Amino acid sequence: MNVEGLITDLAFILLLGAGVTVLFKWIKQPVVLGYIVAGFLASPHFEYLPSVTTEANIDFWAQIGIVVLLFSLGLEFSFRKLMSAGGSAVVTALVIVTGMMGAGYAAGRLMGMNSINGLFLGGMLSMSSTTIIIKAFTDMGLRQQKFASLVLAVLIVEDLFAVVMMVILSSIAVNNSVEGADLLFSIGKLLFFLVIWFLVGVYVLPSLLNRWRRFLNSETLLVVSMGLCLGMSVFSVYCGFSMALGAFVMGSILAGTSYAERIEHVVAPVRDLFGAVFFISVGMMVQPAVLSDYWPSVLILSAVVVAGMIVFGTSGMLVTGQSLRVAMQSGFSLTQIGEFAFIIATLGMSLGVLEPSLYPIVVAVSVITTFTTPYFIKMATPAYEAVERRLPPRLDFLIRRYRSDAAREQATPGVWARMLRRYAPGTVAYAIVLIAILTVCRSYLLPFLAGLLPGWGPTLTAVATLCCMAPFLFALAVPVRCPEGIDAGSARVPVIVLSIFRAVLALGMAAYAVSISFSSRAMVALVAVVVLVVVFVLSRRLRARLDRMETKFRDNLNERELRRSGANNTVVNDLHQAFMTVGAGCDFVGERLMDSDLRRRFGVNVVSIQRDQRVIPIPNGRTRIFPGDVLGIIGNDEQLRAVLPAIEAEREPDAGVKAADVRLTSVILGADSPLLGKTPRSAALRDSYDAVVVAVHRGDDFIDSDPDLVFAEGDIVWLVGDRTKVLTLGVRARM
Repeated sequence: MNVEGLITDLAFILLLGAGVTVLFKWIKQPVVLGYIVAGFLASPHFEYLPSVTTEANIDFWAQIGIVVLLFSLGLEFSFRKLMSAGGSAVVTALVIVTGMMGAGYAAGRLMGMNSINGLFLGGMLSMSSTTIIIKAFTDMGLRQQKFASLVLAVLIVEDLFAVVMMVILSSIAVNNSVEGADLLFSIGKLLFFLVIWFLVGVYVLPSLLNRWRRFLNSETLLVVSMGLCLGMSVFSVYCGFSMALGAFVMGSILAGTSYAERIEHVVAPVRDLFGAVFFISVGMMVQPAVLSDYWPSVLILSAVVVAGMIVFGTSGMLVTGQSLRVAMQSGFSLTQIGEFAFIIATLGMSLGVLEPSLYPIVVAVSVITTFTTPYFIKMATPAYEAVERRLPPRLDFLIRRYRSDAAREQATPGVWARMLRRYAPGTVAYAIVLIAILTVCRSYLLPFLAGLLPGWGPTLTAVATLCCMAPFLFALAVPVRCPEGIDAGSARVPVIVLSIFRAVLALGMAAYAVSISFSSRAMVALVAVVVLVVVFVLSRRLRARLDRMETKFRDNLNERELRRSGANNTVVNDLHQAFMTVGAGCDFVGERLMDSDLRRRFGVNVVSIQRDQRVIPIPNGRTRIFPGDVLGIIGNDEQLRAVLPAIEAEREPDAGVKAADVRLTSVILGADSPLLGKTPRSAALRDSYDAVVVAVHRGDDFIDSDPDLVFAEGDIVWLVGDRTKVLTLGVRARM
């Protein structure tokens, strides 16, 4: 690698990107579009400026950008949040992928492509770009809105679907049919590794970070978090998946820890830097020659992507019971294709089944739809208002009725549903851990011991495998119990069925482990002996150990929630210490602690305030409270539950409100100015005009801001505030 050329290319695209994005900010256009334009200007296709020396250099930096962007997404989108939006996300992603596959195939056939090219084209058009949407939501301040979290969940599920889709397309391309065994293996492998990563990560990482708490300043936390991110990315590739998936999984694991906000803060500059390089690399793929030669195909496919994503994305959200507004906002946000389109196209090229001209066409479609994405996101609300005005009353009734019915069904689950919700996750987790132990022992331990001790290797492997599996076999074999809140009589059948199923599963796993080196008769006898020993000799000790492991896992999984509620942080008697983040909608933001009256209203005490990296222990009453502060609060359970929504309240964004244009402005007070005869104090400029006086130019003198100065005609007043409101006070001064 030419290091000098690598640095030269990076310097060139960053300087060019900085200039173009400043221009785009000045003309009030999305920053991501500026990066794409900068990429085109830096590419060899634009001959009026120097271009990068080696495009592979930019690809190198861009891959890092994808990894860091997906890691940052995972930090804001924990497994709990994914599971809460799971049903809606899976159904919507399924509707989008199925619908867009059909639309892409039909478009390809109409354009004269054969069946294989049509299928690959459908696959390329069915995957929206996670990185593009993340950047657009961030630039537009939409990350905290409800539809944004649903869209991100859909994108994650789409990425998982893409792994399965590539297996299907490869099988069709090679064999002209779908190999069921390969498909099931790919799905099982994906689920297996996701669960293993999740279980190990949640069990180990939060405890490890808490143990290192006193060493984790900003520098160390950045190194640790990026090391974990890149390490999981490499391991993901080793397991046969993408780097982006591994980065997202690690971010999601860390999102459940109490360090998530700090990690997000220290990683943000790295994300912004390499994310910019990624979007510039997208712009470098624009080829004017392709646009001129294949512009009808590019326009047709761009229209298919935009229209199809809006229709299928909105329909998928409506089917899952989301409101029409949320559904349309989601559909309009998905109107682009991205990274997986290039991956699928590369797969088709490597298999020799894809027409060479299709790849640059798809790249052009990706760039065009990326460029238009921010505008379609902005169009969602006006489009919703137009549809709402014309929506037939009967259809509106059906949408509302479906939503209420769905909520009612979810609110009253049956006994079987509640039992499965309680025990199915644990059963699946233990089973996958046992499969992992079997796989590792059979693939690595058996060859090692067989080579070291040829006669005893298989036997020792079976014994070691059973020893490792014993705690988890016991956890499966223990009969399930009726959870609190469920009638024991009505739960009798589910309890018996689930207990038998888990016991048979445990017995089967143990039998398979023993079958490594023993005959079937000896295998059954040995398994029976092992089960008896475990049940009668080690049951109490194992049960206690497993209970501690499960408690630790649940505490780690819910660490952020427990930290907010103080449930696991007892101070004395029934008092707990919780840590709550002040939201922008908190009604005492900006006030002094004594004015918030938290003790009288809620009965709690504020014992610490963390502001960025600084901690204020035992703050006095004059300390002001700002958004983002983490308050350490002591109170009982009821008091903490009551104060939590008041402190963490968020201000609902109003899509129809335009951002204020705050700047320093000078106005000349005329005879009709509402300020004449008033002072800055009596004019209530802060409340009425969202402005503050900086100085007054009267004659040849500049008078600093004086709350008792009386405004006179001809004064030139300098104010900081919303320019639109400030200009109602007088005529703009030309200085």
